[in-house]
Amino acid sequence: MASSFKLLSSLTAILLILFASLCLASTAPSRRGTNSPPFKKIYAFGDSYTDTGNTESSSGPNAFTHVSNLPYGSTFFHHPTNRYSDGRLVIDFIAQALSLPFLPPYCNKKANKSNGVNFAVAGSTAIPHEFFVRNNLTLNITPQSIQTQLSWFDKFLEEKQECRGAAVKPSCTFDDALFWVGEIGANDYAYSLGSSVPGSTIQELGIKSITSFLQALLSKGAKYLVVQGLPPTGCLTLALALAADDDRDAIGCVRSANKQSYSHNTILQAKLHDLRVQFPHAVIVYADYWNAYHTILNNKDRYGLKEPFKACCGSGGDPYNFDVFATCGSSSASACPNPSQYINWDGVHLTDAMDKAISSLFLHEGFCHPPFDYLLSRKKHQV
Repeated sequence: MASSFKLLSSLTAILLILFASLCLASTAPSRRGTNSPPFKKIYAFGDSYTDTGNTESSSGPNAFTHVSNLPYGSTFFHHPTNRYSDGRLVIDFIAQALSLPFLPPYCNKKANKSNGVNFAVAGSTAIPHEFFVRNNLTLNITPQSIQTQLSWFDKFLEEKQECRGAAVKPSCTFDDALFWVGEIGANDYAYSLGSSVPGSTIQELGIKSITSFLQALLSKGAKYLVVQGLPPTGCLTLALALAADDDRDAIGCVRSANKQSYSHNTILQAKLHDLRVQFPHAVIVYADYWNAYHTILNNKDRYGLKEPFKACCGSGGDPYNFDVFATCGSSSASACPNPSQYINWDGVHLTDAMDKAISSLFLHEGFCHPPFDYLLSRKKHQV
C-alpha cells in the first residue's frame, strides 16, 4: 500500500512538472516571433528576370507582348502580375526568405513602399538606350537602361521627406537595406546580335555602365549589395531555336552564347573585386547565376525538373515549342499542364520552379561569393 502511494505521488509530481513546462512554453514568445527580419527593405534593379511590374504587355519587349494576360502568373498568383513567369521570380523568393513582402514596382505610385521598391524593367539594358538608337538597333524598344533605374532611385529618395535638406535623418540611410542587382546585360548582346557592332564593344560598354551604376549605389551609402551575373544564355530556348545545330556545348546549349556570357561574368567579378577594395566597409556579393543554372541542368531530377530546353508556354511543337511570332499568351500559344517540371517558361524567361531552385542555390548552397550567410552575419554584427 505504501509503495502504491509513493508511485502515485511520483506520477503526480511528474504530471505537475510537465503541466508547468507546457504552461511556460505556451506563454513564452516563440523564437521565430522574436527574430526580426535581417533587413527592413530591399531595393532591386535589373531586367525582365527581376521586373515585378514596371512593364506590361504594351511597354515590355516586343517579342513578349502578352505578359499582362494569362497564362502569365497562373501557377502561384493565379492571375497576371506583369511578371515574366508563370509565378515568382528570384527576387520574390529572396524577399520571402528574408520575411519581407513582395517588392512593388516603382511605377505603381499607389503601392506601399515602406519595405522597398523594385526598379527593374523588362527589356532594360546596361548600355544607355541612345547607343542602340544611334546604331540603328531597332529591336531595343525599351528606352530604360540601368542608368534610368538609378535616376528613378534618386527620384524616389528625393520624394521621401526624411531624405530632403542638408540634415538627412537616420531613416534615409541604408543600414537596414539590401540592394539586389539582378542580371543585366543579356539584352545588350541580344539587341546587337547580327549587327556590325562587335560583341567586344557591347561587353566593354556594358561592364563599364554596370560598374558605374554600382559605384553610384555604394557612394550613396549602400552597405549590403548582391550582384547577379548573367545566366548561361545559350541554354535559353530562344538561343537554341535560332542558333545553328553545330553550335552546341557538352550539355546541349549554344556554345557561342554561353562563352559570351561566361566571359562577361569573369570581367564583372574582377570589377566587383575592385569595388570591394574601393568600398571596404560594404559587403559586395556576386551571385553566380551561370554556374547555378548549369548545376541545375546537370542535376534536374534533384530539383524535380524534367524538361531542360523546351518552353512550357509557346507554340510550334517539338523540339522547342517556340515561335518568336507566336509567343506565350498569343492566340496561337498554349501552356503545358506541368510547368513545375520545366526550366523555361516562355522561351526566354524561367518558371516559378526554376527560379525557386536558383534562389535556393544562391541562399543556401554556396553559389554566392562570399556566401549569403556571410552577408547576413555581417549585417547581424554591424556597428
